[in-house]
Order: sequence, then structure tokens, then C-alpha cells
Amino acid sequence: MLANARVAARLPAQDLERARRFYADKLGLEPAEERPGGLLYRFANGEFALYASAGSAPGTFTQMGFEVDDLDAVVTELRRRGVVFEEVDVPGLETTEGIAEVQGNYASKGGKGERAAWFRDSEGNMLGFGQPLR
Repeated sequence: MLANARVAARLPAQDLERARRFYADKLGLEPAEERPGGLLYRFANGEFALYASAGSAPGTFTQMGFEVDDLDAVVTELRRRGVVFEEVDVPGLETTEGIAEVQGNYASKGGKGERAAWFRDSEGNMLGFGQPLR
């Protein structure tokens, strides 16, 4: 039933205009659609929406991730734009300069793991970038 469905993430924003500026200035993204209370961003293989919400994002786990081909280049460019990446040091997961190598039973393409980095958007949503290990 869901085999042909497309995954589409939804992220809350307490201040939609502040979120729009963050996604434009820091990530270089512009909405493909705008409606009262929401912004829709489309990509070649998916989409996500920001929606006005009085609730706050927990920011304690990855709410949405982007798969990239060159994690180092993405992290370097986004740092240049002012994005602050999370430093993590918990059993089984540690970042070095904002990047972790996640192996073992972590679900990934090819089953070998991925290199990953996480940051929070202007609304406190935890977002991640991952590059599959080959």
C-alpha cells in the first residue's frame, strides 16, 4: 500500500518568517509553494514543509535529514554561512569538528553506516546531513 508513497517531512515553526530567512540565508533554500501558515520546499527526491505552530520543536533527535555526496564540503560551506553544528559525545557516538562516523547497526545504504553532522534550525528543529559509507 505504501511502497509507492513519497516521504514528506513536516517541521514546526513558531516564527515562520524567521524560519524562511534561516532556510534562505543559511541553507540557500527558497519555498516552492507558500500558503497562509506554511512553506513547502521541493527537491528532486522529496519535500518538506514548515508550518506555523505554537508548539516548540524538541530538538533532541533528528527530525529530518539530507543525504549528500560530500559531507565535508556541505559542512564547510554551511559553517561559512553561520550554521553551527552540534558536538556529540555519548556512548557509541562522538563528533570530531561536528562530524561523526556512524557504523554498526545504523540503518544506511549498503549497511556500512554513514558520516553525519547535525544542526538546529532557527526554530530548534534538529536537522542532519549524512553521507553513506561506501
